[in-house]
Order: sequence, then structure tokens, then C-alpha cells
Amino acid sequence: MSTDPISFLFDGDANAKLTIVLAHGAGAPMDSPFMNEMAVALTKGGLRVARFEFPYMAKRRLDGKKRGPDRAPVLIPFLGEVVSQLGGPEMLILGGKSMGGRMASMVADDLGVAGLVCLGYPFHPPGKPDNLRTEHLAKLVTPTLICHGTRDPFGSPDEVAGYELSDAIRLHWVEDGEHDFKPRKSSGRTQSQNISDAASAISDFAITLI
Repeated sequence: MSTDPISFLFDGDANAKLTIVLAHGAGAPMDSPFMNEMAVALTKGGLRVARFEFPYMAKRRLDGKKRGPDRAPVLIPFLGEVVSQLGGPEMLILGGKSMGGRMASMVADDLGVAGLVCLGYPFHPPGKPDNLRTEHLAKLVTPTLICHGTRDPFGSPDEVAGYELSDAIRLHWVEDGEHDFKPRKSSGRTQSQNISDAASAISDFAITLI
């Protein structure tokens, strides 16, 4: 694993008690509209936000070529380097969007971070409910909050209710939200409302870690 400096995108008060480290999803960068809006919403709750890109996404930023994400054996050690370069785990909440949150959940216990936040956890691939990505979640020790849309094709409320999840995991259900928390117009809600509500739930969760 390279020890080259990682390029972080910071938002919020540098003196905040906790920093939430957000990894991007499989196909969108750290400054996607969703990630930008979520970062701003989290700073309103008193959190500092640190965003970064996995190497495959950083390469895309340089050359413009779309490439699929690296496998977990590459992504997971990189998360360890992210935590190390931010100065240690004790005051960090590790997490991310979809794939980024899943990778964070696989390493949170080993890294000893204060907490874990997953934004739209990919419990299973869409249309493949038997292909579960939950085995490690039954043994998770790190305090965890999963924010998940009620219409997310990566796991419905009924499906999630049947999973064996650790007592360390809390769920915040994003009302009528898709995988990016976007609701239907008929719901009377907006994506911005759902992002704001999720950020508030994360801020409340963070308070319990201090």
C-alpha cells in the first residue's frame, strides 16, 4: 500500500469533536451532488466532514476514463491509510455511500473508529435478494447507523427486518427514499429533505459517541 498523501476534501469546523469520513459509492466521485449536499448538511450538525477517493476513482479524475471499482482486498487497506493520515481513529466516524459504506463496515472494528455510518447500505444486489452482503454485520461491534431508503432496491424494510444484524447497528429509514434517498413526487417530500433528515439522525448518533 502506497503511503502517498491522500487528497481530502474537508467541510466544517476543523476543531469539531468528531470528523465523519465519507467514502464515495462505486460509480460517483466524492464531489457528486449527493455527496456535496450530504457534507453541507452534516456540517450544520456540528460535524467536520472529510471526503476522499479510492485510487480507481482518483485515476478517473485525472484521465477521464471510467473504470470499475477495485476489489475489497485493495479498497480495505486503503481505508486504513485514510484513517492513519487523518491522525488516528478515536475521533473518527468512518462511513460512506453504498459501496463505500460497505467497505467501511468491513474494517471499522479492526481500525477502532468511534463509529460507522452507511448511507444506503447494499444489503444485496438489486433483484438478487438471496445474494446477501450481511454476514459480517451480525458480529459488528462498532456503534453503527445505517441510513436507508424505504424504496431502496438494495434492501427493503421487510427484507432488512429478517436479517441477523448486530445490536450495535441502528437503522434510520429514509421516507420513500431510493438508493440516493430520492423520493417520489407523490410523496410530498424532496431529496433535500431526506438528506437533511438523514444528516440530523447522524448528528444525533454522533452525540452518543462523544
